[in-house]
Amino acid sequence: MLVIKVGGGADIDYPALCDDIAAVTARGIEIVLVHGGSHETNRVATALGTPPRFVTTASGHVSRYTDQAAMDSFLMVYAGKINKRIVELLQQRGVNAFGCSGLDGQLLRAERKATLRIVENGKQLMLRDDRTGTIDGVNSTLLNALRHAGVVPVIAPIACSHQGDALNVDGDRAAAQIAVALRAETLLLLSSVPGLLRAFPDESSLIRIIPRADINSYMDVAQGRMKKKVMGAAEALAGGVSTVIMGDARIANPISIALAGHGTTIS
Repeated sequence: MLVIKVGGGADIDYPALCDDIAAVTARGIEIVLVHGGSHETNRVATALGTPPRFVTTASGHVSRYTDQAAMDSFLMVYAGKINKRIVELLQQRGVNAFGCSGLDGQLLRAERKATLRIVENGKQLMLRDDRTGTIDGVNSTLLNALRHAGVVPVIAPIACSHQGDALNVDGDRAAAQIAVALRAETLLLLSSVPGLLRAFPDESSLIRIIPRADINSYMDVAQGRMKKKVMGAAEALAGGVSTVIMGDARIANPISIALAGHGTTIS
């Protein structure tokens, strides 16, 4: 069982990813795919007159502020255009894919954050009405039913709150929780870099191996969005996943190449 999270950057090669999914599933390896869509969501939101707002939390993480307008963009692009485009690409390659979001069937359940503490111009502020959450449950019964039906789940990381609201959740951490719930052997995090870089953006500074016992110490090495990937990796390993790999989604055969050791491997 392989759980894959693919990012949503402008340079992600989705057709190449789907080519490789077709090849890997043909070898009998089960896949669950979680996807991003940040670049297209930003483009659509800006075109609609509601450009994205990014904030730095008190803990130092960069997060998207998700008000109702931003959530509308998420539902249109993540759960709509991107999700169905990936499903279409997979169907064209003979892979029977099933696209959904974590909102559907409460596939991903999350606790809504009442407030978001941010740092702006050196001052701490509180943001309210933010529609983000922290995953606290995965509907593994539903996911296993999809798997047993012989389809590849393609999941947009939008969760269902305990009150039934749609929430924006981090895709890397969502994939980690899905991997734990399904007892996957491997979690593969694909993005617009070849793995964790010691000196971002210098790709020659790729860190190839991280001992699992040392994973938390690499939070200081990770820059920007990579911090969430390291956090997700740590959560997956703590939950029983054997191996986490960070690989490059811009290239041909991204899954096969990452599994062959061309990325950052934590195990």
